[in-house]
Amino acid sequence: MVFLKQLLKYLITRTYRPVLVKYLSKTRTYVYKNITLVIPKEVFHPGFFFSTKLLLRYVSFQHLNQKTLLELGAGSGLISIYAARKGSRVTASDINPVAIAFLEKNSQCNGVHFRILHSDLFDQIPLQAYDVMVINPPYYKKKPVSYADYAWFCGENGEYFERLFKGLKDYMHANSVVLMVLCEGCDLEMVHRFAQENGFRLDCLYQKQNILEKNFIFKIKFA
Repeated sequence: MVFLKQLLKYLITRTYRPVLVKYLSKTRTYVYKNITLVIPKEVFHPGFFFSTKLLLRYVSFQHLNQKTLLELGAGSGLISIYAARKGSRVTASDINPVAIAFLEKNSQCNGVHFRILHSDLFDQIPLQAYDVMVINPPYYKKKPVSYADYAWFCGENGEYFERLFKGLKDYMHANSVVLMVLCEGCDLEMVHRFAQENGFRLDCLYQKQNILEKNFIFKIKFA
């Protein structure tokens, strides 16, 4: 059974990935939950990967009206736009300047306004405790060499997660809801270790297996 699963994953990856790479080499329009996004090739596309939509599902369970919400690594803006439509006071950040430009464009096209910050994690985000924080991090251990790479690679030793948990407490209050999506391809043991070293724990709220991988929704809480 395990062999068949691995074989199926291999075959799908070999046939699906080249087609997807070619499709995503151009700017595309994507519509989800009545939100229209223009997504350039340099920005993570939420339509072809499960993480963003799974995270959005759990964001939708929260009481968002009049809540402050920070989305770290907002990409094309799907979650931030959804939250703004629900009445949240949203701050959306990204390290990728192309993503920042399209966050501006997509927010305007969808009739919402929120604060957009070009920031490497918390570097350019003014100190404020948020009611809700949403994180779709880079999963894989490799040094990013382009802005687009920052959507995928967390550094050779997981430096992204080390910095995330070191800075996180300054942006939380006692009742903050912090949601993060991860997949089994991520070094989960490493992420838990960085969390524990900085006084946090990760509670798994949900896990979902698809053909290619298993995804997890974690709630980050003070230990």
